[in-house]
Amino acid sequence: MTAIKEKFQKAKENHEGLLIGYITAGDPTPEQTPKIADALIRGGVDILELGLPFSDPIADGPTIQEASLRALNAGTTPLKVIDIARQIKSEHTNTPIVVMTYYNPVFHLGVDSFLSQAKTAGIDGFIVPDLPVEEATDYQTVAKTHDLDTIFLAAPATSDERLKKIVVASSGFLYLVSRFGVTGAQSAVTDSTVQLIKHVQPYTANKVPLAVGFGISKPEHVRQVIAAGADAAIVGSAFINIIKANTQNFSVALVELQRVAVELKSATKF
Repeated sequence: MTAIKEKFQKAKENHEGLLIGYITAGDPTPEQTPKIADALIRGGVDILELGLPFSDPIADGPTIQEASLRALNAGTTPLKVIDIARQIKSEHTNTPIVVMTYYNPVFHLGVDSFLSQAKTAGIDGFIVPDLPVEEATDYQTVAKTHDLDTIFLAAPATSDERLKKIVVASSGFLYLVSRFGVTGAQSAVTDSTVQLIKHVQPYTANKVPLAVGFGISKPEHVRQVIAAGADAAIVGSAFINIIKANTQNFSVALVELQRVAVELKSATKF
C-alpha cells in the first residue's frame, strides 16, 4: 500500500476528509520552503503538494504564476525541488509529498533518472497536468518501477468515457478540477462544482480517492466539497497569498499559515 493510499484509508476510518496543501517550491526562497511546509503540516495538512516552478505554467492563474516567478528568480531548479522535498520528508516522514510539474522539465532531465531521484528523496507521486492519459503509458511504466503514484486530472468538460480511462489510470488520487479556467482563490463554491463532484464520485468510488481543487480557499469551501462526496480538498492560492503578503515578515507568514491550515483541516471532519 502506498503512503498516499494509506493516508486516505486512515482518514476514512476516522470519518474525515484530507486536506491537501499546495505551495510552490522555492517561493519565496528554497531555504524558506521547508519552514513553510512545517507550518502547514503542523496546522493539519495531510498531503503536501509541491509545485515545481515553470516558466510557462498554462494551468495556473496569476497567484501561482507569480509564485513560480519568485521561485525561479530565487534560483529554484527541478533538482533543487527534489532537495527541498528531501528536507521536508526528513522532518515529516509520515506526510506524503506530491510534486506537480509540467512534463518538459521531467523529459529534459530524463524520466527514469528524475523519478529515481524523486523517490530516493521521499516523493510519493506526481501530477503532470499537460500529460494526457492517452500519451502517458511510457511515463506510467517508469513511475510504477519507482513505486510513484501517477495522479491524473479530470475537468468539468471531461466526457464520461474519458473519465473512466482516467480513473483506471490514476493512482494515489484523482485530481478533479472544480471549474473551468485556471487556479486561483474564489469567494464561493458554486452549485455547478457540487453537482460536478456528485457526478464524478460514482466513477471513483471504491477505485481511487477523489480530491477537488481550483478555487478552494475557505473552511466552508472545504466543508462543501467533502459533503458533496470528495475525499479531499486541495488548497493552494490561499496559502500562497499569505506567503506573498508577508515576504518582509516571514515569522508572521508561518504563524498565519499554520492558523489557516488548522481552520481548513477542522472543516474536513464529517
